[in-house]
Amino acid sequence: MKRLYRSRKNRMLSGILGGIGEFFNIDPTIIRVAYILLMVLTAFFPFFILYFIFYFVIPEEDNY
Repeated sequence: MKRLYRSRKNRMLSGILGGIGEFFNIDPTIIRVAYILLMVLTAFFPFFILYFIFYFVIPEEDNY
């Protein structure tokens, strides 16, 4: 069973977008660029709040 975790290897801030990239087998850079584009297009606030919600909901990866 595959689970979503905050990445310890692909992290810029807290590993959320890196973990999403690892979960879907997509380069985390593509996820980061798409997230920033969506953040700019929605005037930052919704995706800024969503990032912090993800921080508290998605557990951190236990092992390397």
